[in-house]
Amino acid sequence: MSKIVIIGGHGKVALLLAPILTARGDEVTSIVRNAEHAVDVTETGATPLLLDVEHASAAEIAAVIRGADALVFSAGAGGGDPDRTYAVDRDAAIRTMQAARDAEVRRYVMVSYLGAGPDHGVAEDDSFFPYAEAKAAADAALRATDLEWTVLMPGRLTLDEPTGGIDPTAVRAADNPGTSRANVAQVAAAVLAEPATVGRDIPFTDGDVPIAEAILPR
Repeated sequence: MSKIVIIGGHGKVALLLAPILTARGDEVTSIVRNAEHAVDVTETGATPLLLDVEHASAAEIAAVIRGADALVFSAGAGGGDPDRTYAVDRDAAIRTMQAARDAEVRRYVMVSYLGAGPDHGVAEDDSFFPYAEAKAAADAALRATDLEWTVLMPGRLTLDEPTGGIDPTAVRAADNPGTSRANVAQVAAAVLAEPATVGRDIPFTDGDVPIAEAILPR
């Protein structure tokens, strides 16, 4: 059994991840900023914890994650407001990394997106630009830490049913098949249990390679 904290616990991926983890015996705490979301989190088998990571300090975050074995960052501002996108997807994410180091939570899994990075290619006048910039900065900051990190890089997210198969050779493209959030949740659960994914980016879309095989070094 592992103790796992999910930041952004009411997000679509997080609500699918928590029951996978609890079903295999892990103890899951899901951090949410809205008390009304606690009931949905409880239904997943996770324990809700109220904290607004957008405004919480690294010390405040460290205080609530101390004792965990792993942290999953699956929070996001949801787009629309560039200032809030930078505040959550970049600044808050980076504070959680400092918090993880301070709290001695070594394992850290970041949910990013396929194509993230300094060379993301998104034009400045594109509404996606703040998110692309924020994720590029957060992912780079994570890779620069001494944490046992993994960056998940799924393609365009869908609400399709899980297949248990992904394409680990995927690259960002307009015609890629997308990635079901349920498969993202399965990948997150799998990498948490697989030491060979530490220090690696995991790009993927839906595909035919079983997840347990696809996440291994090629």
